[in-house]
Amino acid sequence: MEKKLFTIGNKEVKIPLVQGGMGIGVSLGGLAGAVAKEGGVGIISAAQIGYQEPDFYENPLKANQRAIHSELQKARKIAPDGIIGFNIMVAMNHYEEHVREVVAAGADIIVSGAGLPVDLPAYTEGSDIALAPIVSTEKSAKVILKYWDRKYKRTADLLVIEGPCAGGHLGFTPKQLEEFTPEVYDEEVKKILAIVRQYEEKYQTKIPVVLAGGIRTHEDYLHAISLGVDGIQVATRFVTTKECDAHENFKKAYLSAGQEDIQIVKSPVGMPGRAIRNPLMEHVGGGNRVPPTKCLGCVHTCKPAETPYCITEALIHAVKGELDEALLFCGAKAYEAKTIETVKEVVDSFQFF
Repeated sequence: MEKKLFTIGNKEVKIPLVQGGMGIGVSLGGLAGAVAKEGGVGIISAAQIGYQEPDFYENPLKANQRAIHSELQKARKIAPDGIIGFNIMVAMNHYEEHVREVVAAGADIIVSGAGLPVDLPAYTEGSDIALAPIVSTEKSAKVILKYWDRKYKRTADLLVIEGPCAGGHLGFTPKQLEEFTPEVYDEEVKKILAIVRQYEEKYQTKIPVVLAGGIRTHEDYLHAISLGVDGIQVATRFVTTKECDAHENFKKAYLSAGQEDIQIVKSPVGMPGRAIRNPLMEHVGGGNRVPPTKCLGCVHTCKPAETPYCITEALIHAVKGELDEALLFCGAKAYEAKTIETVKEVVDSFQFF
């Protein structure tokens, strides 16, 4: 089929694929570098990225800032000419500090969601790093593009539309998750694209749009393109790859999960999320609580004295393969994973051209 490519800064993507950021520690330099090597956009998750640093529990911010540099360097060694960036959640404490550190490290792009990144342009002023907000609805697209236009006289360099079949935290209310059937959400995507076109015309520039959420196959890719987007963002499919930075037990949890094991859970962040049912989710789902061992101040929406469990601790258990105590975020179609693949095999399966 006809090539449908776009640029990130002064670099052209070779395949219309952005790898979704997955934290804690699921998409680090290893996975992001491997995807970038194949011509896609490799994304490192900045969420508690320094969890392996020796002083993480004493000074998480400093540990995270160091790890931003080391993980980007790791990815650059794998893909020296590739496009590599970071996913930074707006809900994180020290959001500005993380953004400025990513800019200082020399990343190509910042993808930002879990809230609208209204002040992201202010924190990156003077740099040429590309900025990509994540939106899930026509309303959120209107708000962020209008705000950046009015306050910063600029627009997005890339827009990620994350649908209701995505993994991890979801930008929808529980009611919206019920209402947005695939057919209904297709129309929402078209509405978002109409908003984007207004700002393309105003700024006389192309704003590439990628669609995310439950995208696993060549047919999913073709459907996304038929809606008018320029590419896809894929996350869950890359978990069960050799290059994924998570523990093998985490990957095996995907391979053994059935469709009935994937559920919407309430996150301590205050947003609904999608995860694999396990002992921790059953425990807290029954009204029980697992008090944090030590609050690491990860997100500003969390109330440590009230939270049913610590999301940082649960996600670190996940990436380390300690499954009974873990929060196992996943996309809606994670149960379709049957084997461990290489990143190249995943990329080739999409048959982009």
